[in-house]
Formats: sequence, C-alpha cells, structure tokens
Amino acid sequence: MSPRFSLEGWDDGDQRLRRKKIRPQARRKLSDLTADESGEVADDVIRRLLNLGHISELVSELKSGKEATTYLARSEKGSVLVKIYRDLSARSFKNDGIYRAGQVITDQRAARAMANRTRKGLEMLQFDWVMAEYAHLWQLWQAGLSVPEPLVGPNVKTYAGTVPAVLMRLIGTEDEPAPRLSEVRLTSCEAQQAWQQAVQGMADMLRLGYVHGDYSTYNLLWWQGSVVIIDFPQLSTRQNPNFDLLLRRDAQSLSSSFRRHGVQWTGEQTLREVRRRAQGAGPEPRLCLP
Repeated sequence: MSPRFSLEGWDDGDQRLRRKKIRPQARRKLSDLTADESGEVADDVIRRLLNLGHISELVSELKSGKEATTYLARSEKGSVLVKIYRDLSARSFKNDGIYRAGQVITDQRAARAMANRTRKGLEMLQFDWVMAEYAHLWQLWQAGLSVPEPLVGPNVKTYAGTVPAVLMRLIGTEDEPAPRLSEVRLTSCEAQQAWQQAVQGMADMLRLGYVHGDYSTYNLLWWQGSVVIIDFPQLSTRQNPNFDLLLRRDAQSLSSSFRRHGVQWTGEQTLREVRRRAQGAGPEPRLCLP
C-alpha cells in the first residue's frame, strides 16, 4: 500500500507547515538561506535542520528544478543532499491528480480542502508530497534498490520535522556530485550497462508493486558505472487506477530518453522486459540498524 499520511486533526495550530511569510516559497537562493552578518540563519527550514542536528553546514546550491532546489550540506554522517520543495502554489508542476488517484482520505474536510486547492489544502498536499518521498526512499533503500540513502528516519515523526526538505546521502563527491544520465556522454559499453541497470531498477520497483511515475534518464544518476534512481514523491502502487498507464508511460519515457545514448528499444519492448524481470528474484535487502 502506498504510504500516505493521515491529516485528521490537522489544524491551524500545527507548527510543522506554518510559514512566517504568506507569500509562497519558490526557489530559495543560497544567500537567503545562510547566516547574515549577525550570525542568524534567515531561512526557517535551514535553521530548523541546523537546530535538529540534521546538518552542520550549508555549502552550495546544486540544482534548481521545477519542483525543488537541491543543496549540498555537511553533517556528522558526511556529505548531505538537501532537497527543499517549493510551495505547491509556486511550483510549475501542479498536476498531481494522476498520482493521487486511489488515495483514501477519511477526513472529509481535509479532502475538500485538497480537492479545492485552498491555501490550507495546498499546505496539506505539500506535507503529503514530501512525506511520501521520505517513505518511498526508506522502503526502496531497505529493499536493496539502488537509491540514495535517506538520512532522517525511518521513524515517521522524525522526518516529519524536516518538511519541506528531504535529506539524503550525496551521490558522488562534494567536488563532483553524480550527474544525471541525461547530462553525460557514455561509451557504447557504458550505455548498455546503464540501460540494463535502468531496466532492472524499474523491474525491481514493479516486483514490489510500485511504479515510479517519472522514470527517465532525467531521474537516473550515473556514478562510477552505476545507475542510481532518484525522485520518488509521485511513486504509485496498484491501488492507483492509473498504475498500468503510468507503467507503460515510464517504459516509453525510459526508452525515448536512452536513444541519445544509442540504445534503440521501443517502449513496448522495454515494458515486456521489465515485466519479465519483475518475475525474478530481487536484490538483497539492506540491514537497517536502529
């Protein structure tokens, strides 16, 4: 079952989602996040991460996308990728209905607010979206898939305190973060290796009953000959009536995006291979110490 989060009892006094500013948060510039001359950190999200001990230092901005901006930070656990989501009302990607289909929300007041995309409803959707990425990361990581290691949790209450940020281990190094497959040039041999790993990753998710929902070289990192899957808030399960549509779309997106690397598979061929591999054994699960 897809991990979604009850919003029953959510009220105006809930501090987790409150903003000091009414204006939606879009891209946060690094200069706006770090300490000013007085030593005070301007951004409430970064200040909270520092106070909770999840990070010790914010180093640089890595990439700004349509939904979030990623930053490089440091902590006792090493190099950290901090992904801070923009407020839904400030994001260019807002059509999340296809991924949320089949989700049951017992709190009718909350359901109406989210359906009508009121200010409160958008805050609830934002909270659910970020929490879903954490939950999916933990599930896939523990199942042994090639995904970034989440660095907060797995207790839900623990990672709820970081919303709208998701913290994970940096893939690559501080001097050379892992690039997306859409950004690199591969030899013919490397392209075949990357393709096989990408197809296997999609099959491993399907074996667990998941479809990524946005699977292409834009959401696959390439580091030292290995493919790492990223970006999971829209992950769906078979309870979503759009599951087969999303699976077919992912197969087409993967095959289309790999053509620049010289891999010539059709979407239908890719889908058949993914389904075939999903019948086999999965990776060895990871041990998660308390």
